[in-house]
Amino acid sequence: MNTTEDKLKERVKELTCLYEVTSIIVNSDYDQLDTSLEAIAYCLKRAWQFEKVTEVFLRAEEFQVQTDDYKTDMVTLVSKIKVFNKVEGEVLVGYPSNTHTLNDFLVEEQTLLNSVALAVGNLIERKHIKDSEAITRRQIERADRLHILGEITAGIAHELNTPLANILGFAELLADKVTDTETVRDLEKIMDSAIFSREIVKKLMFFACEMPQEMKTVQLIPIINSVTKLLTPALRDKRINLITTYENEGIELKADTVQLTQVLFNLIMNAIYYSPIKGDVTVKITETDRDIVLAIADQGEGITAELEDKVFEPFFTTKPIGEGTGLGLSVVHGIITSHKGSLEYKRNTPKGAIFTVHFPKL
Repeated sequence: MNTTEDKLKERVKELTCLYEVTSIIVNSDYDQLDTSLEAIAYCLKRAWQFEKVTEVFLRAEEFQVQTDDYKTDMVTLVSKIKVFNKVEGEVLVGYPSNTHTLNDFLVEEQTLLNSVALAVGNLIERKHIKDSEAITRRQIERADRLHILGEITAGIAHELNTPLANILGFAELLADKVTDTETVRDLEKIMDSAIFSREIVKKLMFFACEMPQEMKTVQLIPIINSVTKLLTPALRDKRINLITTYENEGIELKADTVQLTQVLFNLIMNAIYYSPIKGDVTVKITETDRDIVLAIADQGEGITAELEDKVFEPFFTTKPIGEGTGLGLSVVHGIITSHKGSLEYKRNTPKGAIFTVHFPKL
């Protein structure tokens, strides 16, 4: 490239490439980034001096695209892609090694490549920000929904307590007075149903954080051990391998012992229920500077993406009719929130579910 006209043509190609890349990024669909990155790769191919033999490879995080005839043994210019100041990929533009050398590249081409790599990094950053905003918005919406449901269920629970107490009390009085065996049996069914309904009301009050708490310093590991002993029959029935790991046996936190036991029982029992026969259930306790982190993982089918937002809603359950009220995780969520903690769900690998509890340290 010796003439001024040739140099001018190359500058026009480079400016056109930058314009096209900018347009692609501005109009990019964050849900189809691979399409945008592929378009950027072909823009780069057209911008190089020997465009007919130019090939491009672009990798950014989980995304990877390349032009049709890219080969790993090419002579290449490279520019790293940084996302939030951390290298998360690279862009390579190459010529065939049997016909070209590094001296065939122009200084301006490296500058162009660096500019495109910077633009791609900014695009990935904006995708992360958008995803984070969407997650935050869903969390806020779910928190608002749970708050409203909490107020409703608290009112329902209070309203139901009195008539249930009356049903149970009068049924007991009648049972003491009658002598007919069949009538007594019917009254016992009424009392059993009233007691069952009262337990549901109690769970509703737990969900609404209406139950009084006795907060005190407790040791976590002994409580976990006592809960796993209670669940021994369920573990034995499905031949589940329960794996408990922790680094510090003396972990302490401030909690209501009864409610903490209920949280652990519900989460581990759910993991056992959804695990396959001879599956593994893992209970892992770790500590950070601020939190005590409890992760309970199973190897079941997990929860579909469409239902993830509903997992902590009261009366939502994936269990068959008659096997669950859909209040277990709602109650657990309410208890943990009242302990100033948090509860998160994510998918296990390769399959299953992980429920992670964060309790604040003392």
